[in-house]
Amino acid sequence: MGMLGFLILFPLVVAAVLLVVRNNQARKVIVSVSALVIGLASVLLAGTYLGAGGVYFEYASPVIDYVCTGISILIAVVILAYGIKYRNVLASVLAIIQVVGTLVLEFGFAHHVSVQYGLYLDSLSLLMALVIGIIGSGICVYAIGYMEDFQAHHADEPDRRPTFFALMFLFLAAMFGIVFSNNMMWLFAAWEITTVCSFLLIGYTKTDEAIKNAFRQIIMNILGGLGFLGALYFMVIGLGTLSFVDFIVFGIQNPAIVVLPVTCLAFAGITKAAQMPFHTWLLGAMVAPTPTSALLHSSTMVKAGVFLLVKLAPIFYAGTASFSGNFMTVMPSLMVVLVGGITFALCSFMAISQSNAKRVLAYSTIANLGLIVACAGVGTPEAIWAATFLVLFHAIAKSLLFLCVGTAEHHIGSRDIEDMDLMFERMPRLARFMMLGIMCMFIAPFGMLIAKWATLVSFVETGNIALIILLAFGSAATFMFWGKWLGKLSGIAAEPENDEVTVHRSEWVSISLMAVLVIACCIAIPAISWAIVEPYVYSVYGTVAAGIASDNLWIASVAVVFIVIVLFAGLGKSKARKVDVYLSGVSIDNNERTFQNSLSQETKATSRNMYLDSIFGEKLIAPVGTIMCTIVIVASFAIAAVGLPGLM
Repeated sequence: MGMLGFLILFPLVVAAVLLVVRNNQARKVIVSVSALVIGLASVLLAGTYLGAGGVYFEYASPVIDYVCTGISILIAVVILAYGIKYRNVLASVLAIIQVVGTLVLEFGFAHHVSVQYGLYLDSLSLLMALVIGIIGSGICVYAIGYMEDFQAHHADEPDRRPTFFALMFLFLAAMFGIVFSNNMMWLFAAWEITTVCSFLLIGYTKTDEAIKNAFRQIIMNILGGLGFLGALYFMVIGLGTLSFVDFIVFGIQNPAIVVLPVTCLAFAGITKAAQMPFHTWLLGAMVAPTPTSALLHSSTMVKAGVFLLVKLAPIFYAGTASFSGNFMTVMPSLMVVLVGGITFALCSFMAISQSNAKRVLAYSTIANLGLIVACAGVGTPEAIWAATFLVLFHAIAKSLLFLCVGTAEHHIGSRDIEDMDLMFERMPRLARFMMLGIMCMFIAPFGMLIAKWATLVSFVETGNIALIILLAFGSAATFMFWGKWLGKLSGIAAEPENDEVTVHRSEWVSISLMAVLVIACCIAIPAISWAIVEPYVYSVYGTVAAGIASDNLWIASVAVVFIVIVLFAGLGKSKARKVDVYLSGVSIDNNERTFQNSLSQETKATSRNMYLDSIFGEKLIAPVGTIMCTIVIVASFAIAAVGLPGLM
């Protein structure tokens, strides 16, 4: 329990210290050392409990229960204060409802409920701890140099970096609380901390656009938080427990009795994971500084949503397995599967129409989270094997890509993909790192494609034709938008100046860390499967299930080594003779890429991707997904509510 407590409390202490430290040099030291300590502690924890089926720590404290209740109330008060300040009525009303609901739950129903094992860990929480401790901390280190440039570009504004870094570390502490808490009141408090931290980080610049998007996030996630709160009421009143593990056992043994709370928790996970119709809050988060975007998309916030859904997967599976014509038990699973599948396919198509690199990453994130959500809804051992690897490789690759885009934006002055011509020459190291991240997302033999193949296998075994179609078409769209970006980066047709010389060392350290993690995890995928993923699946289902055969995993591992050597071996060592670009016969100005065409007119040679906005535009596709997913969610709650009187 000591190491778990350390990982939760240490980032809290660091956040408090950073809030008062104003000296930039001191802040660099504190962030760097703290990130190293958190990363090493998470590795030590994983090494200590590697392969553990489930370890429970007997820790019950009414003091902590009241502290967590106080935190939930404080969060609602903060939201209410901002709602009043910016005259956002809906946010204020939802905050009041949450305050009243939390107080009534704690002092009216839950004060006598004690959870013997307050903390726990298993292989899934260990994997999440590594993601939070290494990737999350790495993003904090990246933010040192990035935020220095950011502040220099906004020199006329107050320096709010102490608050920024304090919120980043508070985020990490809350995520550790989510993945280690067995007491659902503790988990709920940590859940809401991530919500309010995200709100404050998205609104960091305090522009009108930032404030608008911050409130969109808080409104949608408070709705999910109220769903979570509703599940807690049912657990206390109907089951007499606040233990997450006990709740899952109840759900597996009798899925019908937990239909409503599971639906509420699944709804909370869907909102946190930015699934349609709640996807717009994550798109709006792109107005925040890049470290915030990377943190939200990779190791925190959205991963909390899919973590909860994957933990609930055995209940989804049990409800489907016990289906006997009564749609009530299967509706939570059906809701999660349909929302995830629709989100994956439609957001993949909308990514095709985007030229803004951050929006491409955002839509890709929402789509891949949709795939993880769908796997959780299917709930079979093979689907959970695939979902776990999707979580891992998405976290690493997306953090690498966000950091690369942030650095590129600061040095080429744009985040538009069309402005990334000649990146292979202008920023050779960064371009290779970016290409590595892109390849990890959609090309064999890298991890994401292997996990997607395992997903397809699990869908085929369940005989779900609709899911197979959604996966096939969504994956085709994925290939298109990643392929366009990769082609743009790899083009070489000039000899521009190198723009990498002013990149901060902290940025290179973090980007290199993410690149090493991508390579290491892709090479070590057979070992990760054997040591972490399969033990979790076995502890939950009592059977070992691997989505891909071990031999094929080793073949992919060897192939990754070869590709990485080809990509990075010639970096900085090329002595090839530079020649002028061939411009269709008569060149006018090679530097400007202009030539004389067949009509003796001046033409500029350009290369631009197709974005097909009239076919895959947001205005066409987003309303369809929003309506479909809303109908699915409303129908699921209606069926769960209708079935409730017969169970009580």
